[in-house]
Amino acid sequence: MSAPASWTVGDIAVHRVDEVPLPPATGPWLLPDATPDVVTGQDWLRPHFADAEGVLHLDSHSFAFITGGLRVVVDTGIGNGKQRANPAWHDLDSDYLERLTAAGFPPESVDLVILTHLHADHVGWNTRRIDGAWVPTFPDARYVTSRIERDFWAGYAMDEARRQMFRDSVIPVEEAGLLDLVDVSAEGTEVAPGLRLIPTPGHTPGHIAVEVSSRGRTALITGDCVHHPVQLTHPGIGACVDIDPARSEATRRALLGSLVGTDTLLLGTHFAPPTAGRVVTHGGAYRLSPAAA
Repeated sequence: MSAPASWTVGDIAVHRVDEVPLPPATGPWLLPDATPDVVTGQDWLRPHFADAEGVLHLDSHSFAFITGGLRVVVDTGIGNGKQRANPAWHDLDSDYLERLTAAGFPPESVDLVILTHLHADHVGWNTRRIDGAWVPTFPDARYVTSRIERDFWAGYAMDEARRQMFRDSVIPVEEAGLLDLVDVSAEGTEVAPGLRLIPTPGHTPGHIAVEVSSRGRTALITGDCVHHPVQLTHPGIGACVDIDPARSEATRRALLGSLVGTDTLLLGTHFAPPTAGRVVTHGGAYRLSPAAA
């Protein structure tokens, strides 16, 4: 098993913990306006973020780091053995926990799990099956998400697939008393030293990005406010599963505008390797200037 990629943010090492690459069909389904013509028109996307035919490369991974003495995991991927409507996510059997442990974060050591939002590919490893029951994977951690996010889904008319996801990956954490709901202010809310939750609504109403800071250096973990680097050049490209597409686009444009030309490292929750980079101007919009791990 290769060592996980990591980036230095001041005194903090942020590790990417890989789960699985997502299949080629993910791109056309998730970002239907990212057509092959659009993608192949951006040379900078190749070879890392797309292939020569315009097929997008997307991944599922977590980020893990230590700040203020706390071991933190941001988003928990798809999970193993989960019954999912999406065939790419159904009944996975990955070595994610071994990779997490190899990065220095065995499940029992994790103090804080940040959930950018409550979608199936971000909460799956919240739990694992033991003796036929779904139990928290991180038994000594506090799981944190936005109060707006949890309240939204509590009042949402879920289909059976989403209810199943909540039954196996969210409700067991709640029933164990481990889920903390945070009121995230417009300016962002600090939940640990050097760790701030940033409201980035649109994909879901309570979606948050995660800012990591140390010694004057900053990184921002996107969650799903940006799914793929093509959206830097074309911020109007949205995801088919955005709850509020117009708000999602406005959030993305504001976020990218705040990052362009800064030293902030952008860490994409679904960006294929090299995964991280800085936002720079490109034509009338932006592109990602990759940062080596």
